[in-house]
Amino acid sequence: MRGTPRRRARPRLPRRPRKQDPLGAFAHVREGVLARLKQARSLLPAGTDLLFIEGYRPLALQERYFTEYRDELAATHPDWTAEELHQNASRYVSPPEIAPHSAGAAVDVTLVDQDGRELDLGTRVNASPEESQGACFTHATNISDRARHHRTLLLNAMESADFTNYGTEFWHFSAADRYHALMRQEPHARYGPIRPAQPADSATQERDPTPWPGFDPRTGNKRKASNGDTCA
Repeated sequence: MRGTPRRRARPRLPRRPRKQDPLGAFAHVREGVLARLKQARSLLPAGTDLLFIEGYRPLALQERYFTEYRDELAATHPDWTAEELHQNASRYVSPPEIAPHSAGAAVDVTLVDQDGRELDLGTRVNASPEESQGACFTHATNISDRARHHRTLLLNAMESADFTNYGTEFWHFSAADRYHALMRQEPHARYGPIRPAQPADSATQERDPTPWPGFDPRTGNKRKASNGDTCA
């Protein structure tokens, strides 16, 4: 998949290293996604900020997450067919071939107060439907009024910045990927899965955007990807 260079979320955006990978890929997002994140932050009330948890996820890591969760379901539901396991695993972890994180077009975020303390949004980020008894669903009813208020703040800010929430995970938002295009009834996605042309450097270090396959950093020419996705 050809595409634009991705830029890491700048240090001034609060982060947690809980999803950090050895190459620091987690702190990378598409340029258009970064612009949307900045807009979303500006829409939050004073004393509230976004906490960035994960952006780009290498395809190999996505494959591992999907397989591990599918195997957990298989152990719990030995009577399920392979198709049922795949469908139910896909509710919580995207299959690698369509995963928005592997396009650099999805982010996992939550809210913190002015002192960097995470606000109550009902469950921990990345809680599975089984662990949270469904409270991870964005519009779950089994959460407190305070958690619902915080979720509404997050949802309104992100959607106003042109993100699309994945309803099974209150913390997951996409921009211009396949899920975003599907929910907006758009003919194609702008971003698809991509492999980096070179390893990412330290997530805490600023540097120029990394050139990706098919992108000419001298001209910034747009290319038409082989799968029909228009990439800048």
